[in-house]
Amino acid sequence: QVQLVESGGGLAPAGGSLRLSCQASGTISSINRMGWYRQAPGKQREMVATITSPGSTNYVDSVKGRFTISRDGAKNTVYLQMNSLKPEDTAVYYCNSYSYLYGVDYWGKGTLVTVSS
Repeated sequence: QVQLVESGGGLAPAGGSLRLSCQASGTISSINRMGWYRQAPGKQREMVATITSPGSTNYVDSVKGRFTISRDGAKNTVYLQMNSLKPEDTAVYYCNSYSYLYGVDYWGKGTLVTVSS
């Protein structure tokens, strides 16, 4: 079992910045990849950014150059630095962890990000 707790959401103006944090606990050794997903009202959940254990990152095209995913192994925490925010970034952001060995996804409860125009 893996528990994920997000923090750092809130309200930001267009062009502003926010940093999301996700702290993992539990069977952390089983995690091979962590990431951030988001779901806007009336839309499907989409991948925003992922980072693997070796440190490889992947981003959805719409956030490339604006968002950066990183991790602190000592704190079992993954971050999403969001710069140059746009109103279309407004969504609930969910932290995700995935184990290749067990083929299991874990999700946090989500944190709301609202970008005002």
